[in-house]
Amino acid sequence: MKRPLRKILSYLLPRKGSKTMPSTPILPTRKTDYVASPRSIKRCILRANALTKTFLEPLRCDILKDISLTVYEGETIAIMGPSGVGKSTLLHILGTLDAPSSGSLEIAGRDALGVANTLLRNQHIGFIFQSYNLLDEYSVLDNVMMPAKIARNKNHEAQAVKLLESVGLASHKNHLAKLLSGGEKQRVAIARALCNDPDLILADEPSGNLDDTNSARIHELLISSAKELNKALIVVTHNFELAKQCDQVYTLYDGKLTLDKSV
Repeated sequence: MKRPLRKILSYLLPRKGSKTMPSTPILPTRKTDYVASPRSIKRCILRANALTKTFLEPLRCDILKDISLTVYEGETIAIMGPSGVGKSTLLHILGTLDAPSSGSLEIAGRDALGVANTLLRNQHIGFIFQSYNLLDEYSVLDNVMMPAKIARNKNHEAQAVKLLESVGLASHKNHLAKLLSGGEKQRVAIARALCNDPDLILADEPSGNLDDTNSARIHELLISSAKELNKALIVVTHNFELAKQCDQVYTLYDGKLTLDKSV
């Protein structure tokens, strides 16, 4: 009998008397199974205002123009658009991996464009990349623990093991990352993104390298993790099926971000 993901991931908080953990990965439910809370009672996780990005070489290119976006806890946002339009650039700016040319950005109520953005990333943001970005010569467990080690969080090994259990890979914890399939690598990447219990998850084409079956599994796992753990999720994707599972879908085109009300 399947157990709810909420119960699986509640193991992130130590509990006395726990002797066993579920051994099967949990496939989440549909978007319509979740009931959204009013924004007025939710905590704002990300607030971007009038962000721009301009490249001056070899020719001036205004790739992002006056981008504003607000995301609350538990909300899932998809950003779509043609290749090369600047979706990944926007995601990198929202994740403080790149700086905008102008504008403001707050994450969890803090200025995200200041000098301490490395600490802010470690505490509040989890990243999932299309190419997985795992360390091939390290074990699955070591890969999941890496953000927590960098942040010097205690009990990171226990948390990592429980997260691997939740994505169905606890039995692979000692395997080298290079020996995993593409779908398994992305499930490890999701566990790694959650290891520091971030407020915001940023995913860049998370199923871009996967077949249809594994893509569907990753999509469901992403949405479920955000909803059950009350995380804000922003995902850049070309996959319409993933976008349809999100609460809101935005389109980036000609440097401007617009809400797509047709999805």
